[in-house]
Amino acid sequence: MNLLVVGGAGFIGTNTVAAFLRKGHRVRIFDNLSRTGTELNVQWLKDEFASDAFKIFRGDIRTDLEMLKDAMEGAEAVIHLAAQVAVTTSVAKPREDFEINTLGTFNVLETARLMDPKPIVVYASTNKVYGGMETVAVTERNNRWEYRDLPGGVPETQLLDFHSPYGCSKGAAEQYVRDYHRIYGLRTVVMRQSCIYGARQFGIEDQGWVAWFTIAGLFNRPITIYGDGKQIRDILHVDDLVRAYEMAIEKIDVTAGKIYNIGGGPTNTLSLLELMGWLQSYWGKVIPHTFGPTRPGDQPVYVSNIAKAAAEFGWQPTIATTQGLEQLAGWVQKNRDLFPLLGLV
Repeated sequence: MNLLVVGGAGFIGTNTVAAFLRKGHRVRIFDNLSRTGTELNVQWLKDEFASDAFKIFRGDIRTDLEMLKDAMEGAEAVIHLAAQVAVTTSVAKPREDFEINTLGTFNVLETARLMDPKPIVVYASTNKVYGGMETVAVTERNNRWEYRDLPGGVPETQLLDFHSPYGCSKGAAEQYVRDYHRIYGLRTVVMRQSCIYGARQFGIEDQGWVAWFTIAGLFNRPITIYGDGKQIRDILHVDDLVRAYEMAIEKIDVTAGKIYNIGGGPTNTLSLLELMGWLQSYWGKVIPHTFGPTRPGDQPVYVSNIAKAAAEFGWQPTIATTQGLEQLAGWVQKNRDLFPLLGLV
């Protein structure tokens, strides 16, 4: 298959590119290399794979539309991952957030619509489109917050309530993605993703909390926990996410025009305090941390109901929480020299 990964030099993108290359697919990457660590990711791909296995187009989805068209020419599927990904950044720079996430996605869709033949488009959305979910009852059990009435997690039918500029830009983009199927017949799939983690994740305080806690713990950097730390998330290893992309593409006759929650689900949940405790045990030391105010749009609980993906295209997570955390910590330890170089610690 000919595949284009938009944002293919980022954390999820690099893992996606590598997984498809290992299966013999031909991959193109479109990325402006603005994120910390992307140039290292590209070098890693060059070291891992033959020089003719993939091609990189260094461009911006906001402006470099002719280059985007060239990159997409002949692609059978496009996985669109390029985004501004932090709520805090969206609050500080809402126009930039809108232009990257909404306008950029529109540009990807329009480019795909004008292709002949038209490629499949898989779009990486976020659980933040559900907003703070203030009307969903939560209760405290075992020093963590949990849903009172949603043991299976939040279904795709949950009302949208974007809450932050980031939620607005991603939510508007995913609605464009869905309607480009309904109006133009473009075969699109939306993945509402929840807390993805894994190797090659250069997490920072504002985004990628599992990786950031892991990195900070190794380097004895102080960690701020925003809120009481009892908030929980379902976490999903990046390898399981990439499998979801692959399976959704393989079953596009079923998945086209659909929206799916893609997360760890109820069996892979973790609170901030639980991760802190696990890391202190793993690293064998006390990790300094303080508490700060709850951030805007931060849900006390978010757990994906992933039954729809299981029923419709047979996907479910295979990497358990402890296994995934050990893999991430091992990668951080093995690559500890990278983080000072990137100014992350």
